[in-house]
Amino acid sequence: MERENLSKLQKLTISAMVIALYVVVLGATQSFSFGAYQIRIATSLYALSYLFPFLVLPLGFANFLANTLFGGLGLLDMIGGGLVGIATSALIVAVRRLGWPRWLIGLPILLVPGLGVATWLSYLLQVPYWTMALSLCIGQAVPAVVGVVLVHALGRVLYPRRGKAADGRGKGGQT
Repeated sequence: MERENLSKLQKLTISAMVIALYVVVLGATQSFSFGAYQIRIATSLYALSYLFPFLVLPLGFANFLANTLFGGLGLLDMIGGGLVGIATSALIVAVRRLGWPRWLIGLPILLVPGLGVATWLSYLLQVPYWTMALSLCIGQAVPAVVGVVLVHALGRVLYPRRGKAADGRGKGGQT
């Protein structure tokens, strides 16, 4: 199955499944996915935009929906989370399109939520920005690693004959 040959219906189906998966994973891990100290495993799914660039907007919507269902911090957190999801996924797509090493997809997963979400959470929770940002970045280290491993594993499954270039970019792909 080549990404480039997916029909609109297939892309819509994959998008819906990823949104549902994000919400389910976040719901199952909500005890440690919210607040000043959080490890949000669901954000590792942003890495899927490396293999499926059409997931940028659906992943943002997934974050918006999950924050609506489970967050409890209001409209600012819902919209901000959606925008952070879009920005993170878009940067991951940029890593792929620029031909940079695949391990770099962990950086947007680590830094965009860590530094971005801290802008409003520090205000809402009355915690200093840098304290909040450091806490969030530490928590995002786990999803960043999981995201890189996820893309590596799926790349091997989706493109088994390409070996190290299993990311769909040809011989220039790096692990």
